[in-house]
Amino acid sequence: MIDIHCHILPSVDDGSKTLAESMAMAKEASKQGITKIVATPHHNNGYYENDGPDIMEAVHQLNAQLKSEKIPVDVLPGQEPRINGDMLRDLESGHVMALNQTSGYVLIECPTSHIPQYTTQLLFDMQIAGYKPIIAHPEHNEELRVNPDKLYRLVKNGALTQITAGNLIGKAGKKIQRFANQIIAANLTHFMASDAHNVKKRGFYMQEAMNYLKKHYGNSTAYYFTENSERLLLGQTINRDAPERIHVKKKRLLFR
Repeated sequence: MIDIHCHILPSVDDGSKTLAESMAMAKEASKQGITKIVATPHHNNGYYENDGPDIMEAVHQLNAQLKSEKIPVDVLPGQEPRINGDMLRDLESGHVMALNQTSGYVLIECPTSHIPQYTTQLLFDMQIAGYKPIIAHPEHNEELRVNPDKLYRLVKNGALTQITAGNLIGKAGKKIQRFANQIIAANLTHFMASDAHNVKKRGFYMQEAMNYLKKHYGNSTAYYFTENSERLLLGQTINRDAPERIHVKKKRLLFR
């Protein structure tokens, strides 16, 4: 398996704190059948700054240690930048990088409470410039849960999304799990990744999530996510089905 969203680089954000912890994460990933991990440290979110060149060096050092300890996992460069109006400029300058550097697929983190008003225009401009934006863990976003039609329109206009394995199996609660399932059923997501930060509270859960997919959606859906991650690393066009709307049941008003 390939994990396209993971905070495995040591001492750069709220993920792995030490090199030893990064090694522990890599060992756990290998146990779950993960052979490649795209390191995606937070960037430009008000707390962490991880420019492209710094990530490249950190990835090089981590791979050297993995090779030294004979852990069969390859780490590739990536980033999880917070959405902002200068993102296209930062991509062109190299401060923001695509996953695996040259794939053209760009992971984007939105605030958990809302979707900025300029999002539709920014994602359109990115596509015109040749980039393929991926909205990270939309199931976490409060505005999208309340108004899933907004997610439908973003995907309809070409945006991609990535759900988190732990969320799918209920590690973040029933509400988020339910929305993750609705997103899958409506063809509104294209990748599944771990978003792992450690091996304890925010682990990989990729194998468990794959088993969940096979049980509830069939082997073809599990293969769909696996193949898309492989195609992403190669910069190829991914598979995507026609998006559908999620119908939210409105609460009844009770009058006395």
